Amino acid sequence: MVKRRFFGTDGIRGRTNMSPMTPEIAMRVGQAAGSHFLRGKHKHRVVIGKDTRLSGYMMESAMVAGFTSVGMDVVQFGPIPTPAVALLTRSMRADLGVMISASHNPYEDNGIKLFGPDGFKLSDKDELMIEALLEEPAQLAVSRDIGRARRIEDARGRYIHAVKASVPENIRFDGLHVVVDCANGAAYQVAPAAIWELGAKVTAIGVTPNGRNINDRVGSTHVETMCETVVAAGADIGIALDGDADRLIVCDEKGQVVDGDQIMALMAMRLKRAENLKANKLVATIMSNLGLERFLADHDIGLLRAQVGDRYVLEEMRKIGANLGGEQSGHMILLDHATTGDGTITALQILAGLAESERPASELLHMFEPVPQLLKNVRYNSGQPLANKVVQAAIADAEAELSGKGRLVIRPSGTEPLIRVMAEGDDAAQVETIVDQLCDIIRNEAG
Repeated sequence: MVKRRFFGTDGIRGRTNMSPMTPEIAMRVGQAAGSHFLRGKHKHRVVIGKDTRLSGYMMESAMVAGFTSVGMDVVQFGPIPTPAVALLTRSMRADLGVMISASHNPYEDNGIKLFGPDGFKLSDKDELMIEALLEEPAQLAVSRDIGRARRIEDARGRYIHAVKASVPENIRFDGLHVVVDCANGAAYQVAPAAIWELGAKVTAIGVTPNGRNINDRVGSTHVETMCETVVAAGADIGIALDGDADRLIVCDEKGQVVDGDQIMALMAMRLKRAENLKANKLVATIMSNLGLERFLADHDIGLLRAQVGDRYVLEEMRKIGANLGGEQSGHMILLDHATTGDGTITALQILAGLAESERPASELLHMFEPVPQLLKNVRYNSGQPLANKVVQAAIADAEAELSGKGRLVIRPSGTEPLIRVMAEGDDAAQVETIVDQLCDIIRNEAG
């Protein structure tokens, strides 16, 4: 098996002009991915979108050079959300889709996400094959077969039309006042437009990108700005997207933040009532609150837990034929409408629920009472702390103590030398004691 040098859990990401986010590597990725997807005798096409980072121009130009050099035609969209690239890859019959974005990271970072012709993120197998091609000389096209590049101006309009189609025609948002925070990122034009076109009054913030202010004190990682604006404007609800608009965080009319678990509960109930909750299951992650699980069970809906990461949620959804999945962090996958997490589509579904119910967001989005949950991180220097027998024994004791009345989740971080310790249960004091004790033991044993 080829060892991964570039691809992480969600494409390639890093600090711009440092490996792997250099123009040279971006061009090589274009050549390798382009060569991998040259299949058949038709003229091959790749579509490329980006967010609003200053480095997007540089990385886009490098990738265009890479793709055209191996014989692929390129269609450039300009700033557009990640899920728009996924959607347009499929609708334009492209062989490959590329999103240049580092999501919620600061502007100094950038990243590359790849989508296959079906609009889904690439499989591990495809990523490994592209990794292998990066180690070989590029297979350049002969002069007459070099690709050409063109930019289309109506990509945003196509995406707005598609996301509006996810809302039934009999539902309008008249009378709703919505604050939309676009993080100065990829959705700064499309999200406010889609919501306004369905009838809502829109107060848009985070819609003045300058190349350096993406995710800067706005967006889903800085929700204080959205919450303050909702209260000050007397709005009905707030929607905060991240830099590439594949996830969202919501607040109610009181400025209280609503996490992804409550949103998933709302979505599951709406689909259940419409007799369209496929497999009668919701796919969430091991981090979703026990209160969500109990709420779903009370309404005869199953919960399947996947590992943390939207790609693992999607993998389980496709395996069992589910159409609803997501993460506590705000990634929502609605497979009836999108092939990946889509913050704008999720926002429209929430607003449709609000319009239908004629109830305030503080009532509608409080579907269940979360049980006390506590997460702490323990940093370690070396080794594998979770393989330590003392640590394993302590974990077993904690699991026995919580049995029947709570949950324990302990996992290593995928990006840092951290052990994440999460416990939840009906007794908040017990949860805090268990987490603190386990953190102390892991810290002592890890050195």
